[in-house]
Amino acid sequence: MQIVKTNIEGLLILEPKVFGDHRGYFLESFNENIFSEIIGKKITFVQDNESLSSKNVVRGLHFQKPPFAQGKLVRVVKGSVLDVAVDLRKKSPTFGKIFTIELSETNKRQFWIPEGFAHGFATLEDNTIFQYKCTSYYSPENEETISWNDPQLGIDWKIIQPIISEKDKKGLPFDGFKSPFD
Repeated sequence: MQIVKTNIEGLLILEPKVFGDHRGYFLESFNENIFSEIIGKKITFVQDNESLSSKNVVRGLHFQKPPFAQGKLVRVVKGSVLDVAVDLRKKSPTFGKIFTIELSETNKRQFWIPEGFAHGFATLEDNTIFQYKCTSYYSPENEETISWNDPQLGIDWKIIQPIISEKDKKGLPFDGFKSPFD
């Protein structure tokens, strides 16, 4: 597995070794020993999630407040997404900065988003299947949403007519946002 560091501390791109032949391919999508070595500490995932979305769906920007904050290891099984992470760590030199990456069934990349980030994605193809492993259980009363189209963040979602849930339409503006993360 190849690890690519990003320009935001803590965000990592994981590129698994893919073994392909005339039958198809094989890859190891998760190995606790290797992942813990990469991160530098033991990480325990407690919940796996999967979503199916049509083209142009935007989900996010979500995060859970401490002590229910989640680290996420995300990947696309089918289709493609533009994946987005926003640094919410008040003491970080990259507070408020965004990082985007395309994840697809073709490139098979995975993206590690530690606690302290808002996360979202836009589907670039119909029938996109998105999977993610979480380090904490989902807690609806501790979830918050930053506005997906906040002008201060200026995220280019790479789609023209986004499909947004009612919950995500009510996201908080980033301006004046009081982050619960150090």
